[in-house]
Amino acid sequence: MAFYMASDIQKLREVTGAGVMECKRAFKDADGDFNKAVKIIHERGLIKAEKKSERATGAGLIESYIHNGRVGVLLEVRAETDFAVHSEPFKTLAHELVMQIAAMNPRTVDELISQSYIKDDKLNVDQLIKNTIAKVGENIKVERFCRYEI
Repeated sequence: MAFYMASDIQKLREVTGAGVMECKRAFKDADGDFNKAVKIIHERGLIKAEKKSERATGAGLIESYIHNGRVGVLLEVRAETDFAVHSEPFKTLAHELVMQIAAMNPRTVDELISQSYIKDDKLNVDQLIKNTIAKVGENIKVERFCRYEI
């Protein structure tokens, strides 16, 4: 039987954004090993994200970013409901994406999604989006963006 404490579950929730019951199941399946539990949560989150990828994204958010008055980005990113769009994980994702676009200058949404994430080269942008899908429980789609540079 796996041994873990409530503080372990809280720490796992903070790291992954998963719910209490999902964290408990991950600890049980990982025999109490924290790192294995994190890996299990991420794998399960990606599986959930794949299942949600065909669902319609009707609500949206426009995020903007201007860097030193010389580079500007407007981004339209969508989710299924306003509830998800106004959540902190979604807003954080939108901000990270505009910064990615400002720094890396992708030409298309597909190019953006395939890029390595600038803050963690172990992730690509697609994985970053899927991690947020796992947190908010809804499909997320980068609809379009524009980048201006002087």
